[in-house]
Amino acid sequence: MTEPEPGDSAWVREAEIAVVGLGLMGGSLAAALRGGNDHPRRCRRVVGIARRAETLPLAAPLVDAATLDLQAVAQADAVVLAVPPRAIIRMIPQVAALMRPGALLTDLGSTKSTIVDVMSTLRDDILVAGGHPMCGKEAGALAAADPRLYEHAPFVLCPVPGRAETAVARAAGLARVLGARPRVLDAARHDQLVAAISHVPYTTAVALVAAAEALAASEGDTLWELAAGGFRDTTRVAAGELDMWIDILLTNRAAVLAHLDRLDAGLQHLRQALATDDVAALHAVLVAAQTRRRRLFR
Repeated sequence: MTEPEPGDSAWVREAEIAVVGLGLMGGSLAAALRGGNDHPRRCRRVVGIARRAETLPLAAPLVDAATLDLQAVAQADAVVLAVPPRAIIRMIPQVAALMRPGALLTDLGSTKSTIVDVMSTLRDDILVAGGHPMCGKEAGALAAADPRLYEHAPFVLCPVPGRAETAVARAAGLARVLGARPRVLDAARHDQLVAAISHVPYTTAVALVAAAEALAASEGDTLWELAAGGFRDTTRVAAGELDMWIDILLTNRAAVLAHLDRLDAGLQHLRQALATDDVAALHAVLVAAQTRRRRLFR
């Protein structure tokens, strides 16, 4: 993973940016760009394109214009797709067909390989780059939008093979004006890495809740009355937005399955040490995890 060249953030200040999808990520992006009482305006105009009519009045304070009409991307200098990954994949050709020459098309999807592959098929006169900001909240709705969500977050940019490097530089400029830290990473490698640090942790949290639920079937509410900080912290992501997570898992299937195999091997090793009363092996596993965790999050 490399840091892109400083690039040009100045273009953002004079740009009209269309954000397609106004959930947590799209709403936070729009709010950060439009500015407010406690943060500056970062672009000339923000257009929010929602998928449902009931979103429009909620979006109004965060954008300069809110609409259901995808044709609104036609005048934009940059279009950001902030919908779940499978929706991004479906929308890329449709949105690109409406965009003007020289405009940037990027996205906020949590998986990248298929998205970048589809971007590679688009006409050559638009700029394309995959994007994934490494930030979020449990609540995925527009009501949770936060203009400071992207500040200090890693923002991965995935180049589209054979396309202009200008696209990544432009996308990096957009990330920087949000206060994020852009990094360039190959799409396939991105998907392998986020499977380990994001996608499989989600599946593990889901499995932990399911295992506790199975015990609760015989123990009743007593189990949940005892659940405290450890259970809460290790299962937090299981409360995430369901549609988004289904899309993530289906569009990163191979990498998630490969890392589930690694997780299973680790659990079997831990189980064997415990079952055989191998204190030395148990200690080694726990110390290795403790040391890495403390180094990561001091």
